[in-house]
Amino acid sequence: MGSEYYETLEINRNATDADIKKAFRGLALKFHPSRNREKGSSETFLQLGEAYDVLSDPRKKATYDKFGEEGLKGGIPPEFGCSGAWSSKYAYHGNPGKTFKEFFGGDNPFADFFTNDEPLQFGGLRSVALKTQDSHIERDMHLSLDDLYHGCTKKIKISRRVMNEDGCTSSIKDKILTIDVRPGWKEGMRIIFAKEGDQGPNSIPADIVFIVRQKSHLLFVRQHNDLIYKAQITLEMALTGFSVDVETLDSRLITIPINDIVHPSYNKVVSGEGMPRSQDPSQRGNLIITFEIQFPEKLSAERKHLIRRALTLKD
Repeated sequence: MGSEYYETLEINRNATDADIKKAFRGLALKFHPSRNREKGSSETFLQLGEAYDVLSDPRKKATYDKFGEEGLKGGIPPEFGCSGAWSSKYAYHGNPGKTFKEFFGGDNPFADFFTNDEPLQFGGLRSVALKTQDSHIERDMHLSLDDLYHGCTKKIKISRRVMNEDGCTSSIKDKILTIDVRPGWKEGMRIIFAKEGDQGPNSIPADIVFIVRQKSHLLFVRQHNDLIYKAQITLEMALTGFSVDVETLDSRLITIPINDIVHPSYNKVVSGEGMPRSQDPSQRGNLIITFEIQFPEKLSAERKHLIRRALTLKD
């Protein structure tokens, strides 16, 4: 309850009013339709406006934190009313541009991001140049299957150019970026560090984007939230039954009995023994056991006869 607006602004529930304003300022500038024409940016800008409209208002925020979006928009019944909370039904006015303008103030909310060395007068307004953000920087982050199963913390050192206090010169400095890898993250997931690229006097630093790359594993192949394990068995085992011992990624040894006849397309599915689901690590995918049947290279005439006899006998 009460997490979607926080996720939209990329903050947690303990965020202060200053944190909320800082988050909205950065994201609203990034996704403003006049600066971001990527698909979906307008919808994101609308969501940001509504999230800030709620979380910046103490009464709306108190209601949202306690009753969630349903209580906020549906209204709180009298028996649940609380002092200082929003008690009537809330509806966002649907104009994120208005929220944006009220937050920054004035007719030119981008004023802080313009250069004014040579202002020109035109129609009563100054003609100014908008700072542009450098293209984002992508880096691969290679993680083992164990890292993605258990979760881990990665610390990555970057070197970037930062502006000195004089605002004119710059220097190279190192910085440590910390990534908390959650159980169940998948190949291709993107972790964004906003504006951590090189600083410049007339540009906005680039975002640094780390992309998860999964290393291969000796025993398992990942397929979404499932783990594929291949067992090698003899033809005798395939026809008469056996059991498979599998050491899981959390170091448990599980024994799976196979009582069916194993044919070439047969798989054994063990529920709940796969990868954690990133949205809820307590839930897991499946372990799927596939089989490679080892056939004998040669058979004597006597053994062929015995096999024919055994296969033709009726139960």
